[in-house]
Amino acid sequence: MRCVKCHETASVDLPSRNAAYCAPHYLEHFEYEVGHNIRSLKMFTTDERVLVAVSGGKDSLALWETLIRLGYKTTGFHLHLGIGEYSDLSREKTESYARAHNVELIVVEVEEAVGATIPEVSTALRRVPCSGCGLTKRYLMNRTARQQGFPVLATGHNLDDEAATLMGGILHWQMDSLGRQAPALESTHPKLGRKVKPLYTFSEKETASYAVLRRIDYVVDECPNSTGALSLLYKDVLNRIEAESHGTKLRFFQGYLKNLRPALASTGQKVELRECATCGEATTAEVCAYCRMVDRVYKWKQRRVAPTPAPVSPPT
Repeated sequence: MRCVKCHETASVDLPSRNAAYCAPHYLEHFEYEVGHNIRSLKMFTTDERVLVAVSGGKDSLALWETLIRLGYKTTGFHLHLGIGEYSDLSREKTESYARAHNVELIVVEVEEAVGATIPEVSTALRRVPCSGCGLTKRYLMNRTARQQGFPVLATGHNLDDEAATLMGGILHWQMDSLGRQAPALESTHPKLGRKVKPLYTFSEKETASYAVLRRIDYVVDECPNSTGALSLLYKDVLNRIEAESHGTKLRFFQGYLKNLRPALASTGQKVELRECATCGEATTAEVCAYCRMVDRVYKWKQRRVAPTPAPVSPPT
């Protein structure tokens, strides 16, 4: 296996692209394509401040590293989810990266913002942890970006994430979700910033290769709460197909962007947004889903600390 650029021994094989690269040329290829994704979809410019959501995993740290090297003005944003040692290690890796690169990092504790950790939120709502976690992340990331003056929020979602989400949307015909899925979403309300995913053309394996070659120290383990998640099942199915037919995932997602999404955008109903009566953030309801969730968590905690009534003796 030889590098397609210099014909030296290749370090990274990309069968989906019918190419292979040595380490220096793979790093060059990765950063060039991320820059191309940003420019071609007009995600942001070098004059804009970008808030980068950083979990401590390979994708988000690889994205942050690339944006720094490409000269973008970035600040990291980390949410400590309160998932035991996993969250502590994620924060440690993120803060270590920020210190080593002398870049700004904003850290928010979910327990302080919501009043409970993600495992507690899951118990209070009687739902799988990913439900409350996803809602909390979306709300706090958007609110922080707006309050801190960032016009755009960048996340490390990769091709595997996007293809799995697309597969789930099609299998369950979630038309609203399908209509909103895109690597670059414009603001549709003064209190909603732009959201972009510059790594949407790279697989998990490809971003991991970049992180390893750049010697980025990241959290290797998956979130312990993701066990049994449907997204992992979809990724496994797609990986099996990819192994037999290289390039399927990329064609699947790019085909959606080219063929299905424009059709959904032209026929879909425009969603009317208003300001939440409780917090003032953008929502479709009188009170946003985040505030309703926080209220349920608060009432759950109140019930836990309320004294148990003394048993009443039956009348004699």
